[in-house]
Amino acid sequence: MKVVRHKAEEGASPSRNLRRAARHELEALERDGDLSSDDLERVESDLEKLTREMVAAVDKLLAHKEQELLEI
Repeated sequence: MKVVRHKAEEGASPSRNLRRAARHELEALERDGDLSSDDLERVESDLEKLTREMVAAVDKLLAHKEQELLEI
């Protein structure tokens, strides 16, 4: 079970890292004046939603795999 949970975390971590990198780039665009603050908020909200969906998918797969392991 520990290995499965560790692998699940390895699967969710890249999504969070991509979100962090994208936020830095978006904030730089806002500072440069290429992106309005309203657009920044909208895009960050969309980015957060996508990240949550990806992490939820990994969590769903983890729960399924844990259930399979418990049956064995």
